[in-house]
Amino acid sequence: MLWDNVCKHIHAQIGDAEYTSWIKPLLFKSIDNGTILIECPSLFVKHWIESNLLRTMEKAFKDCLPDVKSIHIKLAVNSNKKNKSNDITNNSPPTGESAPIATQNVEARYTFDNFVVGKPNEFAYAAALKIAESPKVQFNPLFLYGGVGLGKTHLMHAIANRIKQVNPKRRVVYLSAEQFMYEFIKAIRSKDTMSFKAQFRNIDVLMVDDVQFFSTANATQEEFFHTFNVLIDNNKQIIISADKSPSDLENIEERLKSRMNWGLVADIHPTTYELRLGILQNKVEKLEYNVPNTVLEFLACKITSNVRELEGALNRVMAYAELVGKEIDLDLVIYALRDVLRAQEKIITASDIQERVSEYYGLKRSDLKSACRRKTISRPRQLAMYLCKQMTPMSLPDIGREFGGKDHTSVLYAVNNVEKLKKIDPNLSKELDTITRTLNAS
Repeated sequence: MLWDNVCKHIHAQIGDAEYTSWIKPLLFKSIDNGTILIECPSLFVKHWIESNLLRTMEKAFKDCLPDVKSIHIKLAVNSNKKNKSNDITNNSPPTGESAPIATQNVEARYTFDNFVVGKPNEFAYAAALKIAESPKVQFNPLFLYGGVGLGKTHLMHAIANRIKQVNPKRRVVYLSAEQFMYEFIKAIRSKDTMSFKAQFRNIDVLMVDDVQFFSTANATQEEFFHTFNVLIDNNKQIIISADKSPSDLENIEERLKSRMNWGLVADIHPTTYELRLGILQNKVEKLEYNVPNTVLEFLACKITSNVRELEGALNRVMAYAELVGKEIDLDLVIYALRDVLRAQEKIITASDIQERVSEYYGLKRSDLKSACRRKTISRPRQLAMYLCKQMTPMSLPDIGREFGGKDHTSVLYAVNNVEKLKKIDPNLSKELDTITRTLNAS
């Protein structure tokens, strides 16, 4: 049969995961004057195939039947009105009352106004603000990712707060992946999964934090997959966060990764010195607390792991000063944070960065210090210099000396060049994220 042969061709081209997710659910209907008619189960699948697989399908058909001219994909009749146990069926309210989802409270203190913006997070901030203030669905889903303590959860709460501020009538559900899983398991135990599904029928925005925790729960992934599809089909906004990009999530089904990649993916990079200093200055200004700028600069240099630890260190310094009745100065900070500073000093040095970068690119550390200008060496060298600037308190001349005696202008050029390349080369951003996570974990 024509369709069977076409499917074999497509399967060979795209592999098991994509074939199962996108092609297997399709139904071949007819061929008329060279036009192929195919039915698909949902709008989401239709849009995805038209954007990503239509050319592959056309080629497969023409390989099997040269007279094929075009493919028309239509939505199956009553596709969103099926009453299957693994789907959220329609938008009408369920019969009887279903218990509302026990959503986590949205923290009012997390807003866009008190989110400090810098180069590492400006793209994610802009995307989040656009989503929150637009009356229409802009990017679906919005996927925010970054390491621990870099501001993902702050942005998630800020989005929810701004949405309710702009349009109080929009129904927003915010919960963690763990809570979604807990609610689903509870529904299974009580044999009331339909009530669980029904709770998502009439919401406008679904926000799920830390989806990496779905990795050990196959049934929950299945349920989230169907929830995701129905909300997308009904033009409802989905916002997701995780510690890694969708493609890098471990033990997550490929079809779910594909859906999470379908919208806008915005990453939050590790903080720069300038951003850390801005966060500290903003915090003391809000608290109306007198902390010398030299102290803030010192903390911004030394506490580089994440924002939570940075703010925690400042809180600890202020509390210590209050308890002992002394003014805050560098001596007090060094004493109050002596254990934290020792740990931070062990985390990242120029030598650590050179070692991780050379390992990642299969080079010798001596290559990074050489004068070789081959791209396979000069680019990793520039990345290593950039990471030294972002993750250590070293000056430009200090960094130059660590790389074979380069002058500070060479280091500055490397840093600026990497900043430019990050904006146009998504692979570079992924490489930096991977190396940074390795450094922070060591």
